[in-house]
Amino acid sequence: MGNKSSQPSNKKQEKEWLTGSFRPENFIPGLIIGFISGLLFDLLNPPNTHVKKRNFLSGKFQPQQAISNNGDQEMKMVLVVRQDLKMGSGKIASQCAHAATGMYVELMQSHRSLLRQWEQCGQPKIVVTCKNQPEMNKLKDAAQSIGLPTFMVADAGRTQVSAGSKTVLAVGPGPKASVDSVTGKLRLL
Repeated sequence: MGNKSSQPSNKKQEKEWLTGSFRPENFIPGLIIGFISGLLFDLLNPPNTHVKKRNFLSGKFQPQQAISNNGDQEMKMVLVVRQDLKMGSGKIASQCAHAATGMYVELMQSHRSLLRQWEQCGQPKIVVTCKNQPEMNKLKDAAQSIGLPTFMVADAGRTQVSAGSKTVLAVGPGPKASVDSVTGKLRLL
């Protein structure tokens, strides 16, 4: 019977310990110190400038002559939307968001210095159109052949287009001149 009476006492002690240790005046400085430590760690350990081949949804990305370590050049990303799918404006906006965030996530893991350059330029994004899937494939191949990263969105098929339809191709981020050499003749959306 002594066990039953000591259990509420132990729970009461645990509760007092928890409420005493989780105070905003303790938590907030710890959070700030952790954030600053993480930032310093990231700055002191820059990512490798040598990037291994990564298999993106759209194919292989291997930085070549298109991407340099020159941090002061103008950078941009172009989102290429297929016109033959006849997507509505909301669907296009959603697919472009998928392409931009998909590319960002992939590059966060493989090439942060490229993202930093693009961020310093204000993360410019341009939306253009292409006729169909074969044209989009040619653009992807051309971009990859000069070392630009690409990311192609395959739709889930829940609304306006069939499952697996390739809706938007992200080209870049990369140097403006390189991206324009692939997408510069396409019509703005």
